[in-house]
Amino acid sequence: MSEEPKAKRRRISSANDDQNGSTLHSMLHTDDDAVTIHTPSANISASSSLTRPISPPVIRRSHKISIDLTEEDALATSGSVAPDLSKENTQAYIQLIPSPIHLTKVEGLSPALNADTVSLQDLVGNPLIRECWVFNYLFDVDFLMSKLDVDVRDQVQVKIVHGSWKKEDSNRLAIWLLKEAMARHKNVQSIAAYMPEAFGTHHSKMIINIRHDDYAQINILTANIVAGDWRMCQAVWRSPLLPLEELASKSSSPSAIPQSGTGARFKVDLIAYLNRYGNKLRSLSVQLIEYDFRDIHAALVSSTPGRQKLGGSNPQQETLWGWPGLKNVLRSVPRTSEQRSHVVMQVSSVASLGSGDSWLRGTFLETLASTSISSDSAFSRAKPKVSLVFPTAESIRRSVDGYGSGGSIHMKTQSPQGIKQLEYLRPLLCHWSDDHSERVPSVELSKSSTGPSTTSCVREAGRRRAAPHIKTYIHFTDESMTRIDWAMVTSANLSTQAWGAKENAAHEVRVCSYEIGVVVWPGLWGNDVEMVPVFQKDLPDANKATDAGRVDEYRRKSLLGGMEGNEGGSMKINRKIGMRMPYDLPLVPYNEDEVPWCTTMPDNEPDWMGRVWPGY
Repeated sequence: MSEEPKAKRRRISSANDDQNGSTLHSMLHTDDDAVTIHTPSANISASSSLTRPISPPVIRRSHKISIDLTEEDALATSGSVAPDLSKENTQAYIQLIPSPIHLTKVEGLSPALNADTVSLQDLVGNPLIRECWVFNYLFDVDFLMSKLDVDVRDQVQVKIVHGSWKKEDSNRLAIWLLKEAMARHKNVQSIAAYMPEAFGTHHSKMIINIRHDDYAQINILTANIVAGDWRMCQAVWRSPLLPLEELASKSSSPSAIPQSGTGARFKVDLIAYLNRYGNKLRSLSVQLIEYDFRDIHAALVSSTPGRQKLGGSNPQQETLWGWPGLKNVLRSVPRTSEQRSHVVMQVSSVASLGSGDSWLRGTFLETLASTSISSDSAFSRAKPKVSLVFPTAESIRRSVDGYGSGGSIHMKTQSPQGIKQLEYLRPLLCHWSDDHSERVPSVELSKSSTGPSTTSCVREAGRRRAAPHIKTYIHFTDESMTRIDWAMVTSANLSTQAWGAKENAAHEVRVCSYEIGVVVWPGLWGNDVEMVPVFQKDLPDANKATDAGRVDEYRRKSLLGGMEGNEGGSMKINRKIGMRMPYDLPLVPYNEDEVPWCTTMPDNEPDWMGRVWPGY
């Protein structure tokens, strides 16, 4: 595991710890920073309720919390399986796992709203880093170097991988600034990616660290390496610390590409991505081959410039780019709910997708709906509800940097094509931050609640004042948005350049840009796992209000003989994993007179700092 963030969780021992601890540890694999809630047999006394005061002992090595619950609390918190209390030896466990995707720390927000967040210094500031490979679109090298550990700042080999290589490039100022920075920092090397597509960009955002202690770490993010981006809402996915592979593992490399979502497949896809840069990144690829990726729970989805022929592509033998690669990953994700699902796209830029919606609906949304279906029922054939979260001018004005953040968020709505595009996007548009609706703050429901009706209240993400440069795509299991089938964080906005155009008559897909992201889903952590949205923290709650309806469902299935894993009174281990949300739920659709933020449109209404926007 990564040692940068200090342990935030403690194992809290109850009076029954000695009696039940050995059973718990023998049954349950411990994930880093996970919390395990233990429900003992039905005759436990009511005095062990979660509501009693608890005095924690000295911190132990484990990051797991084991808490004894009453029967009532057990039903409310056991999550994936409701215990059969008619059997004395019944035991139920739920393990709470923090979100694998983290928000970044935003300057200007309170410490409470920055709980469990990650800073750039967390990513590059460890003194054990030997090589730091930074892939991005925009760079302030001095800003980057200021985040390295002061004692090794001049010794870390920093590699800047960018796409500004043409003398006539519109971003030629960046080339000059890079050269100037390298003159000041002799340990910084510039590596320019070849950009064969005129409308493509090197938009990937990734930091790979090679360390002196024989570990490596992969960080995939949404922020540019400039100070202003770290005052906006951004996200980071971090791999665990990856050790060197043992000799036995190296000699048993598979002949076919492993299954999506495994660490082995992640490694294959990452090496394939790096190889697209040619020999420029060969030294990095050679090093990464030596590391063990097995502890990674994610699938890599990336884009690289060029054309790929789908007819001859075998996803089990080669890595696919853009939407074909995403589609291949999502086919591995199970979808079993009997409710209509909800896909939410949240981006910082919407490019010109065409005057008609054929690419959006016929190619991209079809891709986002490509989860694996276990049956041919009506729900499996129903198209999901779709939303697009994008800020209005009011959200920009009230953000930490006010209009200063507006230059990083783009949707053209003034050209004839932009006007037509807005017509078919409007039914999908929802607010990033909604400060004017009269909605009730989120509260815990009473014990008598029979369903997850918290969706009528606001679940606040704590990022209203942080303008969104983050890019997320989330497939919610149901329209009430209480559970998640899969979630993706990526550098890729909503554009054909990033994801690839429609398949042409020759069965080719043209991709223009470099992009990179990860997809996570609950099945990557085993069976009996559910992923839930979490707000203002990374760890999910064992919450009576949100679990009450599902407990009733499990009771009903158990009575009907549909409950698995309860033979002889033994229960399966259940896990609940969080997905840190960047926006409030439920979503608030645009009114008819509201329009998305548009950088080319002047705005004379002052932001909170008294400035107006001239447009450009």
